[in-house]
Amino acid sequence: MTRLHLVRHGPTHAKTMVGWSDLPADLSDLDVLARLQAYLPSSALLVSSDLTRAVDTATAIQANRQRLPHHPDLREIHFGQWELKSFAQIEAEDPERAFAYWDTPGDVRPPGGESWNQVRGRVDAAIDLLIANHPGADIIVVAHFGAILTQLQRALSLDAQQTFAHRIDNLSVSEIAFEKGTWTVGRINHCP
Repeated sequence: MTRLHLVRHGPTHAKTMVGWSDLPADLSDLDVLARLQAYLPSSALLVSSDLTRAVDTATAIQANRQRLPHHPDLREIHFGQWELKSFAQIEAEDPERAFAYWDTPGDVRPPGGESWNQVRGRVDAAIDLLIANHPGADIIVVAHFGAILTQLQRALSLDAQQTFAHRIDNLSVSEIAFEKGTWTVGRINHCP
């Protein structure tokens, strides 16, 4: 059984749509980081997306864990022209598409960005490769809200709209496992 410990990076404090913009994480709460580091399996492999907020969070909880190369396919949703805009700005500029993107997620894309189904395909492929290359391992994946939700959608067999109902806090852990074609789900949005 391969167990995945999906950790959301530290907060950016941005009040806008942050996808592929490389904003830093606030990692000043050393007590929270220490609890998270202690909670995660000490022998687990550690991988992160290649964005600074995920890389630095992974470094903060690494301890003696083996680090795998950063993986760009574990990035957040690519919001295209919506990047770094507030929900209010996006809704004012393109209300129909904004509503469709969140209410009926699937193939609707922000201008110049990617759809939910594209995000899901990208992250699924990255996770499948990790599982294939490290069968039976514990793997800590430091990633983003959208990337984590894609894997919960898959493991829980939810539609995208149901998936968006899940809360994924910064520095939380969501646990899923894969064995012989079957997914199981442990804690979701656990804050140690």
